[in-house]
Amino acid sequence: MTEKPDWTGRRLEVEVGPVAHGGHCVARYEGRVVFVRHALPGETVIAEVTEDNGGGFCRADAVEVHQAAPGRVSPPCPLADIALGSDRCGGCDFQHADGETQRELKAAVITEQLQRIAGLDWPVRVRELPGGLLRWRTRARLAVDRKGHAGFRPSRSHRVIPVADCPITVEGAVEELADRRWRPGAELTVAADGDGELHVTALDRKPQRRGRQQAVARQVAGSGVAHETVGARRFEVAAQGFWQVHKAAPETFTEVVARFAATPPGGVAWDLYGGVGLFAADLAEQVGPTGSVLLVESSRRAVEDAVANLRDQPQVDFRAGTVERVLADEDLPSPDVVVLDPPRKGAGREVVRAITAREPSRVVHVACDPAALARDVSLFAENGYRMVELEAYDAFPMTHHIECIALLEREG
Repeated sequence: MTEKPDWTGRRLEVEVGPVAHGGHCVARYEGRVVFVRHALPGETVIAEVTEDNGGGFCRADAVEVHQAAPGRVSPPCPLADIALGSDRCGGCDFQHADGETQRELKAAVITEQLQRIAGLDWPVRVRELPGGLLRWRTRARLAVDRKGHAGFRPSRSHRVIPVADCPITVEGAVEELADRRWRPGAELTVAADGDGELHVTALDRKPQRRGRQQAVARQVAGSGVAHETVGARRFEVAAQGFWQVHKAAPETFTEVVARFAATPPGGVAWDLYGGVGLFAADLAEQVGPTGSVLLVESSRRAVEDAVANLRDQPQVDFRAGTVERVLADEDLPSPDVVVLDPPRKGAGREVVRAITAREPSRVVHVACDPAALARDVSLFAENGYRMVELEAYDAFPMTHHIECIALLEREG
């Protein structure tokens, strides 16, 4: 068998096809699929191959545009300039597209995933959150290069590109880190909370005997406890713990979740992967003092924060542990409504079966990955639940990520 030549580094002129999940578009060249970043459907570009898997596809970056799509714009970030080729920052996927085009691309991805995985033909509109395309991100992770400069990595690379600023993060967050020198190889996390306090943690990797490394975390700035306000309620959360990164997302998502949940007074609600109590707060208001809310979260620190945040809601029961383990308790009261906000991989078969076995009337699924949502929707369908509403939000402008909130109801 003749060995196929390695295309890595080769430049190809391609006509760009539809967007695909993951921040790239699909093109074809000499019978092979080429996943092209920094391109738009309908364009003709020169794409430089960055990875060749030796099989039916390869990955590439657009480095020249011969025929541009109507939605193409000049990137607002200099590290997204097409002239940089593979040295572009990997944090953003769509700096080269205007906002409307970005949302259309994301809607197309959700539609395709639901059709291909869940067998649903569902029209999707991705909604814009307040604040525009820039300065929305309140949390970020940076790496440190060998010279001690903080920066971000290119796509699918371990290299570090030093930065002076990041236009999608809130003012001052990244500049604070860029002005300092850090231990080479460190990882930095920065969180700007609702009160304007900046929290910075450095994870240093110190060499030990026999080539091993010890990770040591230290608080560099801020108290490490972020304060956030949603509606009339104040939340405290570990600054490095989970909180929606878009500054407008918590308010919007809690409104949608509460509207979809509509838990009856005196009813029972489950809040799975409940974090610090963002959704449980509204569920507790809905069920009132005669109802109950079960919050399940694997992070013990998050559960401690949730207990403190909802101390005025005695109807909330807090369980620290994996959702799979907690739901195995047959003595749990069966819910009227289940809200779940699983990690990027989705809930999965075991969790879906545990939920549907209790026959809640409604399930509210919050998902940050459309493929995982489609898999879970398909699993719910196997167990007698159908999706009846879906709202999608551009909670991560300039990137390929999307937030979806789906309402599923038990058939019959």
